[in-house]
Amino acid sequence: MPLSAAFSRPLLWRSLVILTWLVLLAVLFSRDFFIRAVDLREEQIVARGRQESYMGVYLKKQRIGYVMTRIQADEDVVEVTQEGILHLQILGENHPIRMAGTAKLSPSFPLESFAFSLTSPFYSMQSHGRVNGTTIDFSMDSGKGLITDRISLERPPYFAMNQRGHLLKLNLEKGEKIRLPSFDPLTLSGKESIITYQGREKILIKRVVYDLHHFQELVSGIRVNFWLDDSGKVIKEESAAGFVFLAEPKFKAMDIEDSGDDLLASVAVDYQGRLPNLTTSAAVRYRLGLPEEGIFDLDGGRQEFAGTIVTVRNEEKTDLGSCGAEAKDLAATTYVQSEAPAITSLAAEIIGSHQEPLAKILALTAWVYDNLDKRPVIGLPDALTTLASRQGDCNEHAVLFAALARAVHLPTRIAAGVMLHEGRFYYHAWNEVCTPQGWLSVDSSRNQLPADLSHIRFVIGETSEQLRIGSLLGNLEITVLDDLPK
Repeated sequence: MPLSAAFSRPLLWRSLVILTWLVLLAVLFSRDFFIRAVDLREEQIVARGRQESYMGVYLKKQRIGYVMTRIQADEDVVEVTQEGILHLQILGENHPIRMAGTAKLSPSFPLESFAFSLTSPFYSMQSHGRVNGTTIDFSMDSGKGLITDRISLERPPYFAMNQRGHLLKLNLEKGEKIRLPSFDPLTLSGKESIITYQGREKILIKRVVYDLHHFQELVSGIRVNFWLDDSGKVIKEESAAGFVFLAEPKFKAMDIEDSGDDLLASVAVDYQGRLPNLTTSAAVRYRLGLPEEGIFDLDGGRQEFAGTIVTVRNEEKTDLGSCGAEAKDLAATTYVQSEAPAITSLAAEIIGSHQEPLAKILALTAWVYDNLDKRPVIGLPDALTTLASRQGDCNEHAVLFAALARAVHLPTRIAAGVMLHEGRFYYHAWNEVCTPQGWLSVDSSRNQLPADLSHIRFVIGETSEQLRIGSLLGNLEITVLDDLPK
């Protein structure tokens, strides 16, 4: 299949932002699902019976969904249920997404167990977990194979029955910060956030002025703002990615107006300057404008980063030297199941009698490119699910390639960043493979080896690491420099 035919629709290089947005939604969706490491020794009281609240979800001032939270309490158990429905516009099509979560707690409110599910076109997943002290044992099933794992937190996860009122009980002064570990039910990973109290603030919401407590939360470099009333109820919450949650009556929150503007095109990055030929040039230099709180992997491999300038070198024209691969670059993981029989047997079949690393990489790249139906999939990519479904966007291509390459002893990592398409930079994922000549970039979603020089890597790692890309949304500036190194 020629490149022009396979990529007549610009979906692959935009798809990473879907995953980032999805994780951000889960963070907001589960904001009160797992309380952070705040000292909760004081007695917490919840009214017996049933409580229910709703929040409308907005994107670009259009209500695209809602989240419902229901608390059912008696003397023996507290059960909290959250349901969310979203309608996202992706490449001109409406993609409905449903998320649901249930948490069961003992009367003293430590979390005992949870369940979380996500369904979208072409994808569904269910996860379940139980808590034992600071350890969470969980399983996840995407319909193509069961994944089990264990996560350890710094402290036992508790549930905040009064939503986020526990923050007000700390009596923070303006500018004071607290550091809080948490658990993300979508990526099934432990995280840490820093919450800063910004003081009281009058804000206008739907033509009504509210006097609220303003907090700012920083998680994986992504800034989230939220406002509480004096009872601790979340009245408004917003992320850098553009989502806004507003407390609303049921009838209003459930009145979904639209799927909003196209989710992907709205975050493309314009650039200044003029790009040289991306396939024949030895290198391209970019000056980057970055958010202060961002944590990125801009230096290493074919990239050099100094000050605000990143230089991306063409591996075919440059001797990059030793790549310095680590054990983790060959390891099987929860989502890169390189030791699974289906992966190992297929990888061996693909490379056949090839012995040289470059020949193996070429064979694997061509197979992944030729055998995956290229479409956006809203979900968490893993190699076995991708192999079974034979469909996906750049994330699925990258995770399957990584599993196949590691299965034939090629140290491989997943890279995430941006690349050029039709005059703008879009968010994208690809791979880097360790070879005797150094790290070699591989984009199996475009059948590029090496990837062209518009690929600027910001993050190395899987889903939980790629969340750091979210801090760039709306905060990235790119200028192409004329004076390229010789």
